[in-house]
Amino acid sequence: MLRSKTPDLVEQQVWGLLLAHYAIRALLVDAADDAGYDPDRLSFIRGLRLVRRQVTDQAAISP
Repeated sequence: MLRSKTPDLVEQQVWGLLLAHYAIRALLVDAADDAGYDPDRLSFIRGLRLVRRQVTDQAAISP
């Protein structure tokens, strides 16, 4: 869901979401290469959940 109200902020939010997607995919590709798996066979949703868990577990305060 895009929350921004102006076109410039919508564009900024879309770029942020695309960068986050790319970063998660890059992590999945690295993990697949290390384990010898095909990166296309890994679930993006499971990768996203893992990243969310890791980020919130390392946060100084709970979300």
